[in-house]
Amino acid sequence: MSTQIGNLDQDKLLQIYYQMNLIREFEMEIEKQFMRGKLYGTMHLCIGQEGTAVGAIAALEPEDKITSTHRGHGLSIAKETDINLMMAELYGKATGISKGKGGSMHLADLDVGNLGANGILGAGQAHAVGAALTSKMRDLGYVVITFFGDGASNEGAVHESMNLAAVWELPVIFFCENNQYGMSGSVKDMTKIENIADRAVAYGMPGHIVNGSDVLEVMKVTQQAVERARKGEGPTLIEAKTYRWKGHSKSDPKKYRTSDEEKEWIDERDPIVLFRNKLIEDGVLNEEQEKKILQKVKKAIEGAVEFAEDSPEPSIESLEEDVYA
Repeated sequence: MSTQIGNLDQDKLLQIYYQMNLIREFEMEIEKQFMRGKLYGTMHLCIGQEGTAVGAIAALEPEDKITSTHRGHGLSIAKETDINLMMAELYGKATGISKGKGGSMHLADLDVGNLGANGILGAGQAHAVGAALTSKMRDLGYVVITFFGDGASNEGAVHESMNLAAVWELPVIFFCENNQYGMSGSVKDMTKIENIADRAVAYGMPGHIVNGSDVLEVMKVTQQAVERARKGEGPTLIEAKTYRWKGHSKSDPKKYRTSDEEKEWIDERDPIVLFRNKLIEDGVLNEEQEKKILQKVKKAIEGAVEFAEDSPEPSIESLEEDVYA
């Protein structure tokens, strides 16, 4: 086994591979169901970003928390939310994780430490700082990772959150999934500096850049940040260079990208293919094991669709329940 895999045993490595494939297949399935008219509204797919979601969250303990984004299906799966409940939520069913009222952009699961996704750029970072403050003041010991994209990195709330977290030395990690584009603009056109992680120095915290296509590198760097936070040494900013294969949302034809750029990221930097090759090279994964994993993924996705389609619609009487304004 390679020293780059460190102290991760075979079961953990294969679990990571399973989760990455589960995220990919979940996203592909809901895209298919959307095109069939089974799902409404819109959705923001994270295909291509499986390495960042699984790698970062694999560094956490079960009691640790996350806040997510509008592109948060993969993060929810990595934090081990039941995909049956996720699928039902996307279908708008009463059995959904948010009773059918949150939808794609507002998945939350307090039981596993997912404090919620948010359709407002920058909002999740302030929430994460509040959760980290609670952990510190009550000596609860948990760490929070707050995820955001390159577009959100320019929001004022993100900078205010990083500043406050640094001043109070809170156990929170700011994890930027830089997938190269905001809604329809390149990060190069929206941000003057080369690396978003370079901003960390302005707040007196460490900043790290990781290859988002390398799940093990993401996990290693995040583990270091988690250990630092847990020891009371404060926050860290991590920027993972990654790529969303699809458009910003289902209404985005992504005409602002070149086919050469897409080919480079999709054909050469697919995080699942790279991890698979690594596992095979190190003797961790063989053909029979991979077959079982992919069959397990397929069965899980089919089961989630069946669960969602068989679930009841929310009742009219429940319209105003669990809604706060």
